[in-house]
Amino acid sequence: MTDMNTPEIADTVRWLERAVIGLNLCPFAKAPHVKGQIHYVLSEAKGLEGLRDELIEQLQALAAMPAEERETVLLIVPQMLQDFLEFNDFLDEADAVLEIRLDYLDHKDAIKLCIANL
Repeated sequence: MTDMNTPEIADTVRWLERAVIGLNLCPFAKAPHVKGQIHYVLSEAKGLEGLRDELIEQLQALAAMPAEERETVLLIVPQMLQDFLEFNDFLDEADAVLEIRLDYLDHKDAIKLCIANL
């Protein structure tokens, strides 16, 4: 289980509430937040390959869970991707992972990738 008391997760929740929901940047974000259906994961990856593996693991876990329990996963990566170009390059890899993995998942149309660099 994820420790919800980390500063990184607290910052992410605050960002979600104030920016994403508060400014209505994503009209779909409020419902899973209010219902407690968002799973916050603090990345432990030491490199981009490890981060890609974590992304794959979280996509698989999300697909395996009923939407009533877990509708959204926020993978928080405080130790990497601080450089915008590195962040942008990883977006391409994340999109490719999502496209490949969705071919094997039943939730093809339901899983969307949103990556923010806080």
